[in-house]
Amino acid sequence: MDGELFYQLLLGELQVRGGDPGAGYSLLLDAARRTQNPQLYRRAVEIALQARSGEAALSAANAWAESNKDSNEALRYKLQILLALNRVADTAPVLRQLVAQGKADTRDELILSIPQTLNRVGNKPAAVLAVREALRDELANGPHGSAAWVTVGRMELGAGRFADAMDAAQRAQAASVRSRHAAALALELMEEATQREGAEALVKRYLGATRDGDRPVELAYARVLVELQRSADALKALTTLSEASDAPPDTWLLLGTLHARDNRDTAASTALESYLQKTDGGGDAAARGRVQAFLLLAQLAEKRRDFAAATAWLDRIDNPQEVFAVQMRRASMLARQGQLDAARELLQKAPERLPTDARTKLVAEAQLLRDHKRFDLAYELYAKAVELFPDDADLVYEQAMVAEKAGRFDDMERLLRALIARQPDHHHAYNALGYSFAERKLRLPEAKVLIEQALARAPDDAYIQDSLGWVEFRMGNLDVALRVLQGAYNKRPDAEIAAHLGEVLWVAGQRERALQVWREGLLLNNENDTLTETLRRLQVTP
Repeated sequence: MDGELFYQLLLGELQVRGGDPGAGYSLLLDAARRTQNPQLYRRAVEIALQARSGEAALSAANAWAESNKDSNEALRYKLQILLALNRVADTAPVLRQLVAQGKADTRDELILSIPQTLNRVGNKPAAVLAVREALRDELANGPHGSAAWVTVGRMELGAGRFADAMDAAQRAQAASVRSRHAAALALELMEEATQREGAEALVKRYLGATRDGDRPVELAYARVLVELQRSADALKALTTLSEASDAPPDTWLLLGTLHARDNRDTAASTALESYLQKTDGGGDAAARGRVQAFLLLAQLAEKRRDFAAATAWLDRIDNPQEVFAVQMRRASMLARQGQLDAARELLQKAPERLPTDARTKLVAEAQLLRDHKRFDLAYELYAKAVELFPDDADLVYEQAMVAEKAGRFDDMERLLRALIARQPDHHHAYNALGYSFAERKLRLPEAKVLIEQALARAPDDAYIQDSLGWVEFRMGNLDVALRVLQGAYNKRPDAEIAAHLGEVLWVAGQRERALQVWREGLLLNNENDTLTETLRRLQVTP
């Protein structure tokens, strides 16, 4: 640095500090151009950004990139400035150059990071076009084509264009059948009903092509199956995975959760205790999962009225962030022992550490009242919660469900119709209203239409399929009802579905089969209200 440059830089910095960033920027940018020094270009960009002059910052970044053609840093500054200026279309050549300058052995990772870089772009379709243009060489059978198609697929998914995302996922797998990233994209697409079948085929193809298996993807696939309520398929996948010597410990946590949800209590306890053994000493990474296991084991012990064991499991939770979850479980135990008022008081006095805790407390107390058939009180509590959180659709739905239990059918219908008007895709609301009509033998054609609307929005939901079978039965269509209910029961063995399937079999004259289904239902949950009421009404002892 000669004296002239030193004084030019000094004067530029003094101008910035003196409140004239434009003059300082000009001096620093002139010095950068004369010396081709990356540090000075960077400083000029920073001054312009601090002065909120995006165009000036872009001009400096362009000059930097021109003078230092191999500089990834200059390109990244340029990219971020273009995004800040909302000039999405202009990012394509910058992205293409960044990819081209990346090392061959890390180029896949670079390409796959593009969606995260662009995730805050408001104009999603424009971002997709820019990415397709930037990656056009790779998309045209380039050596990194699979990664490029996965990136395009993620961009399309972010834009809500699911068919295009599916096409990209298929192309990504065609380029490399062993691409884990293509399988991960397919797993995300399985959550979209319109793409589920094709996406699942891609996942299965990937798992079939991996010689020694891919345990994380197998576990993720099982999670999606659980979320889709495909219990039988999820159980099969998890059981197979648990037999592998290198299965992730979370396999047993998910397996235990699934068993508990489907009332296989002994199997649930075994799986959860296996998970705790496998994660003993696992540190922070396993801490949250262990808390979940302790809570589930406490719930299972409480269910069999072993309150000492339930308390022992809860006492093993020492995470202060889980205080409220522990209090909820302790309140449930008090209520089971006939101390409902004490249980409610315990919940009401629980500390509120997070903004969402007030809502959680109200819902927990309402659920406690529901579990003990205090439906009028639960309805009032949900009404209070809806008043406090008027934008929460889930609270409105739960209030409607309690209204039905309390015999307040007009309130239930009013709430559900308002919810459907507000959220036309709320399949649970359609199903609940249709099922309520079917259960009360009212407006059966309308009930069927409502349930079919629900099923169109959630075609894999066994409970909605159960509702459709039930309304068909109410309408006298025994053969159709039997076929639909048998399909729902095969998909998800459940006490309530067993109650309906058994009754249809009973009326159809298949009484031995009906008794068998009811026995299975009682093994799943001998406290299910629908099943016990069905047996009482038909005067049957299976």
